[in-house]
Amino acid sequence: MTRETVLSNARIVLEDRILDGTLVLRDGLIADISEGSSATGEDMEGDFLIPGLVELHTDHLEAHYSPRPGVRWGLTAAIQAHDAQVVTSGITTVFDCLRMGSDEDGGFEKGEMRAMASAIAEAQAEDRLRAEHLIHLRCEVSTDNVLEHYEEFENDPMVRLVSLMDHAPGQRQFQTLEQYILYYKKKRGLTDDEFDAFCKRQQDLSARYAKPHRDAIAASCAARNISVASHDDATLEHVEEAIGYGIRLAEFPTSFEAAKASHGAGMSVLMGAPNIVRGKSHSGNIAARDLANMGVLDVLSSDYVPFSLMHAPFILADEGMDLTKAIAMVSTTPARTVGLDDRGAIAKGLRADLVRVRRPSGVPVVRSVWRQGKRVA
Repeated sequence: MTRETVLSNARIVLEDRILDGTLVLRDGLIADISEGSSATGEDMEGDFLIPGLVELHTDHLEAHYSPRPGVRWGLTAAIQAHDAQVVTSGITTVFDCLRMGSDEDGGFEKGEMRAMASAIAEAQAEDRLRAEHLIHLRCEVSTDNVLEHYEEFENDPMVRLVSLMDHAPGQRQFQTLEQYILYYKKKRGLTDDEFDAFCKRQQDLSARYAKPHRDAIAASCAARNISVASHDDATLEHVEEAIGYGIRLAEFPTSFEAAKASHGAGMSVLMGAPNIVRGKSHSGNIAARDLANMGVLDVLSSDYVPFSLMHAPFILADEGMDLTKAIAMVSTTPARTVGLDDRGAIAKGLRADLVRVRRPSGVPVVRSVWRQGKRVA
């Protein structure tokens, strides 16, 4: 049976322009786009219709699963709470980040993230979830057990993105000890001697494990056709290394030099939408707005605040960026970066993943969400 929906009197955000017109959705796909209003269908009252947002990097599920230190919430309940928040933020495709590798600084035990992934798949099969959930494995390559954790996902088709990370002091995100002291010493309440010993252990682990683990995971991803992301690249040497690994996504570069080189090499440069909303990085690194002004920002991620992915593009548009380009950073470009060519834009034949947005001023309001033509919010 054919399922058809008509959405009329909308400001439709296409890839190259904004069209005042009507959309026809049929059997989960965009069937027609026309200028002007229709005598039939649902009146969008002049609101924006934009593509469903595609989120490549969010740690938000962790906050529901482990809402307090030492607390573990029920898997299905945590996943559904996370799903409800991302969908009402306009996100119709979400890559849930699962941490691979744990050390004395924390993380999850072997088997925990595997159980989480299985619960996501089960919830999806039972039609409990409104967004489509895929998996992004965040691999801490300097830990001794990252390969053990990664091996639990070797046959999981939901894994579509893997990032290679090293958070040891003196590396990437923490090039200076000032940043590391703030993030680890003060947060953990370490004495000077305890902090020095902690830093040395982390640096020794990185020196021993980072390269062989990067090599092994990158090779596995190449064999499985999984997109790979670098993380917190800071130098031209880091970018050259990423090129050698066939990296497609440069997550959170920490220097203008690395961001510019990554973009020039054909990688999509990703920064946090909260960075745009706040006007600065929470860890003291470069501001995403500056990369946008340089023309080397390609993708935004909500990171730790789901609604920031909807809010940030409108802030960029207020500051002079064309709205179609800003929306592409949270829809078209992330989808294409990871090979999801069936979504991320409003065009005939693509999935009818759509968001109705009203934005008289300030913070936008999500009024309705459709995934594959079905109203989900």
